[in-house]
Amino acid sequence: MAGSWRAKAQAGGMLLALLGWVSSCVTTFVPLWKSLSLDLNELEVWTMGLWQVCIAREEGAVECRAHGSFLALPPALRVSRLLMCLSNGLGLLGCLLAAPGLEGWRACEGKPGLKRRLLLAGGAAFGTAGMATLAPVSWVAYNTVLDFWDDTVPDIVPRWEFGEATFLGWFAGAFLTAGGLLLACSACSATTETPPAPACHQPPAVWGLAGGHDPHPKAADLVI
Repeated sequence: MAGSWRAKAQAGGMLLALLGWVSSCVTTFVPLWKSLSLDLNELEVWTMGLWQVCIAREEGAVECRAHGSFLALPPALRVSRLLMCLSNGLGLLGCLLAAPGLEGWRACEGKPGLKRRLLLAGGAAFGTAGMATLAPVSWVAYNTVLDFWDDTVPDIVPRWEFGEATFLGWFAGAFLTAGGLLLACSACSATTETPPAPACHQPPAVWGLAGGHDPHPKAADLVI
């Protein structure tokens, strides 16, 4: 029963972690972290990501321009680039570590201790990747809220709002963290299980002394 629970937890954790990792990679490169609609020109929608700014026009044309120098970017974008790349690398490392530790995977089949350690390391890598995804997405979202409600900016000036990648990044971080926790819990539950008690073997009966005689002579053998 415990083995079945561990197998289901590992399958669910790996599925969540893989979904979160793919979503995190998509979030890193799509230019949809912020969106801006101009009241004076409703035919254009501006979107911005970590690497470029794009303008989508009504006729379907999309024009993108990469950001300038890395040092010229705002601190939030610079740190977000580094953390998102770190998250993608940790997610890949988690896949490579956790896959051989799954039950049913033939790699390291004869070494249960090594499989548990690989599974625990993979869960830790996925959890760290989730934190590295949630931090930059939340930081950029916080700055967007501050800029949107800034009273010093005139109302006529258009303001950036949340883009689709912001919500995708939140889901990616949550999936990575949840998947890593499931994998780590399944690995820890395997280590805390108590081994079955050894079978009790009765010592063989002593049939006689060293000479082969019965230590308790029968009554017929006694000579009066």
